[in-house]
Amino acid sequence: MQYAAELEAAVAAARKAGELIMNAYATFTAIPDARADITTDADRASQELILQELRRRFPGDALCAEEQTPTLASAPQSGPRLWVIDPIDGTRGFAQKNGEFSVMIAFVDRGRVSAGVVFEPARERLTRAARGSGCWRESGSSPGIRCHVSVTADLATATLTQSRSKPGTTSRQVQAIHPAKVIETHSAGVKMALVAGGEADLYVNHYTEFHDWDICAGQILIEEAGGKVTGLHGEEIHYGSPGAWQRSRLLASNGVLHAAAIERCNEI
Repeated sequence: MQYAAELEAAVAAARKAGELIMNAYATFTAIPDARADITTDADRASQELILQELRRRFPGDALCAEEQTPTLASAPQSGPRLWVIDPIDGTRGFAQKNGEFSVMIAFVDRGRVSAGVVFEPARERLTRAARGSGCWRESGSSPGIRCHVSVTADLATATLTQSRSKPGTTSRQVQAIHPAKVIETHSAGVKMALVAGGEADLYVNHYTEFHDWDICAGQILIEEAGGKVTGLHGEEIHYGSPGAWQRSRLLASNGVLHAAAIERCNEI
């Protein structure tokens, strides 16, 4: 399997980071009103563990990650082989202690995301994919099963996942698409894993600014499960821009609903 070594390294690093995170989680005092941009010592410790593990295996590779930590500072920030890491995606969920967080690790080969892992430590659920080898999910001690996106073909019967909104409010995209069901969670990694596993049909990210590490690992999960990921107007996703910025918003889907969802969103 192409990218077998990279995927193995990502899985190993994610599991080790998950153990560290859950040890911190066990003694962490919940912050019910945690800010969206909160960061914790667990974020930084998780990142250092992941980066050190990857540098040990692939010392010449470039690194892109959310937190400013020593290993990131000492490594190249760009190159043909690039690792993109979010050590705790959904730190707000970690801080609120609702389990809505994940570890996201992706490998980008010459600008194309080629391997990725989303690990949900609180659920002991790991979803992984490598280019051309499908998307697979491991839960607890159960063996991996192959993931496939849903076959839902009508927006009116679709399940859409998005970030948690303020109580009593509905995003303009949800109003436009008008899905049958909405699932809200803090972690983009969790949301994209839901689409890859067929538990949700669509994920809409309407933020005008976010970063590579928020979506990179999730993109290959969905694509290898048979779905599609683009900007909210159908733009191709690119990685490695200065500051690792993403500014085209995001639509991830089972593929069947993609064009119809873009059309609805463009109406607003």
